[in-house]
Formats: sequence, structure tokens, C-alpha cells
Amino acid sequence: MNRLIVYACSTALCVGVASLSPAQTSADTLRERGQAIFAESCADCHGDQGQGVEGVYANPLVGDDSIGQLTSYISEMMPEGSPEDCTGEDAQAVAEYMHHAFYSEAAQIRNRPPKILLTRLTANQLQQSFSDLYANFFGVPEPVKELGVGELGVREFGVNAEYFDGDRWNRKDRKLERVDPVIDFDFGHESPAADIKAEAFSIRWEGGLLAKVSGRYEIVVRSTCSFVMDFGHDDREFIDNHVQSGDKTEFRQRVHLTAGRVYPFEIRFRQRERKTELPPARISLSWVPPEGDEEIIPEHHLIARRVPAAYALQSDLPPDDRSYGYERGISVSREWDESTTQAALEFAQIAYDELWPQYQRSHREEQKPRRELLRGFLIEVVESAFRSPLADPLQEVFIDRPLSQEPDDAEAIKRVCLLSLKSARFLYPMADQHQSPSQRVANRLALVLYDSLPVDKELKQLVLRQELDSEEAVRQYCQRQVDDFRVRAKTREMLYAWLNLRSPGEIAKDAEKFAGFDEPLIHDLRRSLDRFLDSVVWSESSDFRQLFLAKSSFTNPRIAEYYGSAWQPAAPATETSDQSVVGLQRHPRAMVPSVESAAHWGVLNHPYLMSELAYHDSTSPIHRGIFLIRYMLGRTLRPPADAFSPLSPDLHPDLTTRERVELQTSPTSCQVCHQKINGLGFAMENFDAVGRYREQERAREIDASGHYVDRQGNRIEFSGVEDLANYLADSDDSRQAFVARAFQHFVKQPPAAYGADTL
Repeated sequence: MNRLIVYACSTALCVGVASLSPAQTSADTLRERGQAIFAESCADCHGDQGQGVEGVYANPLVGDDSIGQLTSYISEMMPEGSPEDCTGEDAQAVAEYMHHAFYSEAAQIRNRPPKILLTRLTANQLQQSFSDLYANFFGVPEPVKELGVGELGVREFGVNAEYFDGDRWNRKDRKLERVDPVIDFDFGHESPAADIKAEAFSIRWEGGLLAKVSGRYEIVVRSTCSFVMDFGHDDREFIDNHVQSGDKTEFRQRVHLTAGRVYPFEIRFRQRERKTELPPARISLSWVPPEGDEEIIPEHHLIARRVPAAYALQSDLPPDDRSYGYERGISVSREWDESTTQAALEFAQIAYDELWPQYQRSHREEQKPRRELLRGFLIEVVESAFRSPLADPLQEVFIDRPLSQEPDDAEAIKRVCLLSLKSARFLYPMADQHQSPSQRVANRLALVLYDSLPVDKELKQLVLRQELDSEEAVRQYCQRQVDDFRVRAKTREMLYAWLNLRSPGEIAKDAEKFAGFDEPLIHDLRRSLDRFLDSVVWSESSDFRQLFLAKSSFTNPRIAEYYGSAWQPAAPATETSDQSVVGLQRHPRAMVPSVESAAHWGVLNHPYLMSELAYHDSTSPIHRGIFLIRYMLGRTLRPPADAFSPLSPDLHPDLTTRERVELQTSPTSCQVCHQKINGLGFAMENFDAVGRYREQERAREIDASGHYVDRQGNRIEFSGVEDLANYLADSDDSRQAFVARAFQHFVKQPPAAYGADTL
């Protein structure tokens, strides 16, 4: 479609009236005829430019149907009440005129050219920017390249562990160093390892906790012995059970974590020698992730190495506008203003508590007066926030004046942080026209890749050397960054948006019809989908088509028990127990590849998605069809004229789901959209309301035939999900939909604002 738009635009610029061909003259004549018919018969209801008429037909006439589809619709439906008045060449003339004048994407771009809009930071961009303001002083952890590909893969996953004889963590008493895949141990009254006494031992676990989704987490430690847990920074004591007392063995702490960030943690656990009877030694580290249930923190969320201190903003931020189909920082409300003030004050406190001491340690050899050192620290904070060096006038306003007015260090830091982090120079990242071209490129790269600030050391060096002037230099930098945890987190968020799973609702099914389909299984299915997406996107053979064509997914014992042989593990689970450490074992919720089966077609019929797109007691071809046409194929649908309630199966006990949907959507007014929706949704009828494969419904063979008419007006027939998957894998429509979704998610601007050929 965009190639056609470019061709049309270039032709309009290069061809003069005198060189018009007979075909072009004929097309113009046909449009003139269509314009006259539209003005006489259609404009009263739809407006003279199809903009809509309030109180009659308010929705504008815009869409992506071909001229042939428009012609067919006009012939059958328009004008309302007397469609026989506009048929044949008249209907074609009106369709030609509408398509050229205001209906098509090309016409919409021509009539109202999209613009690159000035927007503020979104909530996620604020969270990421605060995290990187902090990381500017401590650093960003190196990525794990195998992330998401293997459940165990390499020993970079898990937690570093040191086992000591005695309860003092003395290095001379250290008997064992290893990487534990998870923290979930029941030592009982036994020694945890050779050469360690059962009655007195200690363990120190250290590593990083990777959050792949932003949101509120609950960290849960269960321990029968004393322990202390630090989280995020060496000086941040998260849970203190230094003195085990009473019967309390469960400790919970809630914290907001930001996607793509790795948070260092340390747990110091000990079984103290005592004269009374020793309690059995047990400890586990669990969490309740956003929209999830409690689980032992999985191995692929644990990084087995020391990682830099990290910070996540805890202040609540209002949701952003999503009317464009992706998050945009548009509204500037009182709620947003107050939340950014609270966020700035929160960061000011962490800047004084942790960043200022870190800066002093790293500059101790300079031996500068304390106030001069503080000035250098604040300049670095503000320059990072403003994404550029500070000119002298700005240093006077944002640094020198607040310092001169406030002798107390803590208050001076608070003033500077509040002043700078409430400034438009921080909150409106695209208001940077005064900066150098290289710096502006770096600013855009940081926003596109990380939703954040350009604090990356390599990026700063590229700016200083002015090496971001060419597309090739930008491409090379991006290629080096694809393994960054922040890039991978943003990519996962994009895939959620593509699957319309950004804010998944509660999945509830009829307990009698779908016994065993419970919350733990639903959460395992979500993990299975996550692991599948990671395996496709980040594998060495990464291929868009495998999102539809992959013949296996990820499974565990619970999923395999419910969904049967197609979801059995492809190979026996790897034995991870180590006899040198008591109680170490693979957790049963770990995901492993399933067998290859005809029941797997990538994401298309994954049980989590199928369950989302179904009613509590039956499938929903309409929901599935709308999902496919809007998200997988990127097409538009007009809003339904009337509220829709599905026909109850009880009213038509002899009809299949397909027959009920065909009955309910049979009126001509419904068929305008449902001939598109139903033809796609029916192709997935072999999968029931929880995504199990079936061949019959109500003792009758499933009819999974369907069809789709593409943007060029070609009709494609499907006999089931296999045909549909093969079509989506190689369809121009599905590829354009995916690329458009990716562009909007990463750039947060309309693609056409950068030129008609952007996609």
C-alpha cells in the first residue's frame, strides 16, 4: 500500500495535464460522475467530504477496503432504504470518487498529513529515565546473550552461592561455591554440603533479579532460620530477620520494578548453633509478579553475577493516552503534574542517599572542596536529565543559584533535582532543536531503544566524536544493543501490544465444562507464551514467519496433563540436582520445549490466546476474527451500529457455534463487517474455549473453512488454521501490520509523519 502511495505522489509531481493518458482521463471522468452522485445522494448523511454528520452518521468514511469492495458495498447497501438507486457503473463511480477523495489511506494522508507531534514523556519513559539517571553513576549490567533461549543454557542464570561451616560467613570457613538455579531449599536437620556441620552453617546468595515486565511485585521469603536480604543497593536493607523469633516464617515486601532492569540482591542465611533443639532449616525466594500468581523466582529471572546498584521509581503515575493504538504522552493534567513533582522529590532523596556518596567515592582522589565537588555532581545529574551539556546561562539558573541559596547539601540537591526534573528540558525530550545533530540523534536512539536517556557510555562517546551522522553508524550501534535487557523488555511490550495483551483481563471458564482450567494453569500458559516469543525473536535463526509456523511451544507438567500428548516435553527434563547440596532440584513450573505437533501453529492457536478470545463456555469466532483482522492484518473496522449480545447456546441447542454466529450476523447491515470478521474467526473453530484441539462440536464435524479479502481485493480461502497460519506468515498485509505496530511502539509517532514510504 505504501509503495502505491509513493508512486501516486511522485506521479502527481512529475506528470503535467498535457501528458495525461486516456486511462487517467477516463478515471477523472468517472470520479467527477461519482462526486456528483455523492453530493446528491450521500452528502446529507455523510458530509460533503465523508467527514460524518452529527446526529445522522457521525463516523467519518475512512478505511482500507479496495475500490472493488467499496463498489460491492454501495451496490448492495446504499443509499439506505433504496440501494437499487446506485448500482453498476454508478456504484463504481462513487467508489472511485470516495476512495480517491477521502476514504483511502493515501487520501487521508494527502488531506491531513500526519505530523511529528511534541509529546511529553510517557509514564514508562519517566520510569526508565529515572532508572538511567541513577545508572549514569553506577552503570548498566552487561547482557546475557542467551537470554530467553535456554531455560538453563549457561551458568549465567541462577544465583551465586557460598556455603560456610559455622554461622559467621568467615572466608576461611567457606566450603563450597556454586551457582544455584533457584533458591528453594529444605535442608531439614541435615548438613547442606560436605564438610559443613548441620547444627551451625551459613549461606550467602548474591545475584541480580531481572524484571521483564514493569509493575508492582511482591517479594516473598520463607525461612525457618534467621536471614537478612538487601535489594537494589548494598545499603538498602529490604527484609530484616536477623534474629529469628516466634513462629513467623513468611516475609513479604512489595516493590515497583521497571522492565529491562536488573536489581542486585543478597541474602545472608544462617542456622545458628544453639543448646535447644534446632529448627529444620528451610528457605525459599518467591515472588508474585504483576498479573501473576506466586512462584519460586525462575532461573531465567536470576543473573548469577554481581550487578550494579539499580533504582526503580516507586511513585504512582497516571496512565497515558492510548487512543492512537499506542501510548502517547499528550495530556498535561493536574494529576500528571502532581505525580511528576512527587517523582522528582523521590529521586532527589535517592540522589542524596546513594548517588552523592557514590560520586564522592569515585572522585576521592581529586581532593576538591566539598562544595565544588557537589557542584560537579549536580552538573552531571542535570546534564544527564537534559540530554546535553549545560551552557553557562543554564548552569547559573539550574546549579549555581540554588547552591548559593542553600548551604545544606541535602536541601541543595533537592532544589536542583526538583527544578531540573520538572523542567520542559527533561519532560519534553523532543524539544531539543538547540542541540547538536549528533546529540539529537543520540536522544532519539535512547528513546527508541530504551524509552530513556542517552546515558550509555558508548553513545556518549559517539556524540563527542560526532560519529552519528550516517545511517550506517546508527545501524551498527543499534545492532550492538539488541541484547540489552532494556531493548528486550521493550520488544516484549511491543509483542504484547501486537497480540492485544498489554492489559490482559481475567480469564474465567465454566468450571463444569472446563474442569481443571484454573488460575495456576492460566499463569503457566502465560509463561509458556512468553517463553515462545523469546525463543522466536532472540534465537540465532530469528524469523518473523515462525511466529505463525513454529510447530512446538513451551510446556511443563501441568500444561501437558491438561492439553495432552501435543504438549508433552520434547525430551526428559534435565536433571539438575547436585548431591553435594541437599535439597537442590528443578522446579516443576519450569518451561521446556514441547514435542512438534500439528496442534501447534506459533502464537496463532496458543491456548493462552485462544482462551482470551473466547467466552466462558464457548468459542467466539467474532472475537477471534476481530483480533485477526485488526491486529494480525492491521485492517480497520467501523464501530458496530448497535450493541451486540451473543445468542445463548441454550436458545439453539441443535446449532453449532458457527451456525449461531451465521444466524445472528445474517442481516445485511451486519454483513458489511461480519463478512470480513467471520471468515477469519471460523478458521480457528477447531480450538475450543480453552484452546484444546477438537474435531467435533455437538457430535457434528467442525467446519473450519474461512476466507479473507486483502487490501487489493483478492479473496483467499482457508480450510482451517494451517492455511491461515501459512497465509499470515507470507502475507503483505500481516507484515505491514507487524512493522506498523513495531514502528508506533518504538517511536510513538505515526509512520506517515516521516514520509509515505516509511514502512
